[in-house]
Amino acid sequence: MCNANFETVPPWFLLTIAVAVRLAQAMLFKAKIQSMCWYPNARSISSLKVLWRKDQALDRAIEYDKRYKQCARVVKEVLNEPGQVIPLRYLEKRRERMRLKVRVETFLNQNPGMFDVYYHRIKPKTEPVRFLRISDRLHQFLEEEQRIFRENEPLIVSKLCKLLMMSKNKVVSADKLLHVKREFGFPNDFLVDLVPRYPQYFRLTGFPGEGKSFLELVSWNPEFAKSVIERRAEEESESMGIRVRPSFNVELPPGFVLKKEMREWVRDWMELDYISPYGDVSHLDQASREMEKRSVGVFHELLSLSLHKRIPVPILGKFCDEYRFSNAFSTTFTRHSGIFYLSLKGGIETAVLREAYKGDRLVDRDPLLQIKDKFVEMLEEGWRQRAEQLRLKQDNIKKDMELLATKVGE
Repeated sequence: MCNANFETVPPWFLLTIAVAVRLAQAMLFKAKIQSMCWYPNARSISSLKVLWRKDQALDRAIEYDKRYKQCARVVKEVLNEPGQVIPLRYLEKRRERMRLKVRVETFLNQNPGMFDVYYHRIKPKTEPVRFLRISDRLHQFLEEEQRIFRENEPLIVSKLCKLLMMSKNKVVSADKLLHVKREFGFPNDFLVDLVPRYPQYFRLTGFPGEGKSFLELVSWNPEFAKSVIERRAEEESESMGIRVRPSFNVELPPGFVLKKEMREWVRDWMELDYISPYGDVSHLDQASREMEKRSVGVFHELLSLSLHKRIPVPILGKFCDEYRFSNAFSTTFTRHSGIFYLSLKGGIETAVLREAYKGDRLVDRDPLLQIKDKFVEMLEEGWRQRAEQLRLKQDNIKKDMELLATKVGE
């Protein structure tokens, strides 16, 4: 340990050290201020914090779909089997993968009408066991699903083009696109059936499923390069007869109040020109306010293209490189609470587009949601039949009890 005697140190040396320390502190403070400012009197986007606030209506909208999604997962599991049949006990072993909390037999009783149960041998000399196959009702739904896909094929093609047009190099991993097909309403076989029929738009390289397959945009369609916000501004300009600037709809949830510094930042940020998610932004600094404006535009467009106008944040995170998202991109949804809502329902962060909902009801409905509506109709018909069967069973039990009581009385 140093045993220096400060009494022998010259006063001028101590003064020099003190001045150096003060200069270092001043430089650090200046650097901190500069890192907080994009322009005079403005805070940086990274230093502004907005408290998360629960939106019960939007959380309910997510909760409504739980039973539908569970049924869809089980149907998908059976449809992926050869011949679309599977032994019931094999399906039971996949409960964890399907996130099914009850036994398969209980699930079938709760959701009748999807499958037929029959006995068959797994091997020629084994005892017959119970198998599942799709019911006539489910088969009719699948035919209806194909009809809806055919009718909306131009919409599906435009969505796929838009996803590529917003990307950095107009190329997106085919495996990532397969992962989000449910979010955007793409058919299961869109890469092997739809894509080859539109060579003027798409080029597929590699083999999907191997991790090195990519979908590339071949030609640019200017009609597809207009965002929802830009189209809305055009429609308003035509109806009003004056030019309307493209801008975001901002509506804070009831009781939500922004702090003064955040209100000032949002006001100035909203005054920035809208930056199309389809425009070239290679010249923009990743940490600039303009890039923040563009990122919000990309998120708005992606959510607008999705079926339910909401996408789980982990799924969006898979596209950070393609769409130039920062590592902390999820903070965008809380910082812009008037445009988005970040739901924590089910233990999963989900980004929701506020303007697409009125309370817990989706008002901005995608045409492809007809498929879900038809599936829900099939499920609800089965639920009604089950409820009627339970009611008749209870009535019979009640009649038997009354008859027994009469006989005992006699």
